[in-house]
Amino acid sequence: MTTTADTAAPAADTATADYMGFVGVTTASSSIMKVFPLWADILDLPTRRLVGHDLPMDADPAQYRAMVEQIRDDPHHRGALVTTHKMNVYAAASDLFDELDPFAVSCSEISSIAKRGSRLSGRAKDPITVDLALNDFLPDDHFARTGAEVVILGAGGSGTALSWALAERTDAPARITVTARTQDKLDHLREVHRQHGTPDDLLRYVVTETPEEADALVATAPAGSVIANATGLGKDRPGSPLSDAVVFPAGAYAWEFNYRGSLEFLHQAEAQRASRDLHVVDGWRYFIHGWSQVVADVFELELTPETVERLAAAAESVR
Repeated sequence: MTTTADTAAPAADTATADYMGFVGVTTASSSIMKVFPLWADILDLPTRRLVGHDLPMDADPAQYRAMVEQIRDDPHHRGALVTTHKMNVYAAASDLFDELDPFAVSCSEISSIAKRGSRLSGRAKDPITVDLALNDFLPDDHFARTGAEVVILGAGGSGTALSWALAERTDAPARITVTARTQDKLDHLREVHRQHGTPDDLLRYVVTETPEEADALVATAPAGSVIANATGLGKDRPGSPLSDAVVFPAGAYAWEFNYRGSLEFLHQAEAQRASRDLHVVDGWRYFIHGWSQVVADVFELELTPETVERLAAAAESVR
């Protein structure tokens, strides 16, 4: 399935028009399809076309390689953002790239595909974008003042990026707990942190085979802790990593990485907003930072904070 955003654009021969790609699962339902043409005008990009490359959650390596080869070989394809498939793209097709940034190699993921002349570049932007999004809602020195922790539900690309970004902060949490349904994902994440030199006592890796096991971890986190849904549940497929019986820590920041979909985790947190004094945050600003950083990479732009806010305002107008 291929979907295209070209809202209010002049008629053009699409066979000879440049475009940017979006590698995902259900790209047509993403707000970026309406937002990208507005951003193209603000940033004076050479194209207003965004083309979705939809791949199933269980795509095989040959599909990822074919998609990367299409981007590489089509002279009108300027590059792409990769969402759900970023770790699989790295695993299946990293050898097709001429250059990979240190984050991509260390985290084994590619979220930004760009062209530099004849060279194909792969970057992992999530550690940067997740930190920008975290700073948008978390008070300065929050962890130092409160002794709060972070529970990251999910050890995929987004969970890996958040744990990486937190470990880099001057104001680091007292402890970072990362969960996964299987041990192999946690073993991979542990190796990422080992290579990065992250202190062993900062990270805790816990297999949670059931939502009830994840509930228990969340319930015992200190007041003011950040509880993040980085599983993808609630967007690409319905569900939550927690059960409806979960009890969030008092004053916690419940961070749903998604901004669209069934958003069960978000609704669970909303139900306890008043009783537990929760700060409930959806993935909208993460979406803004994620996309703006990759667009800047693909088109070789420098973004100022003021420009990012202009992009955010334009996106909000069609949200």
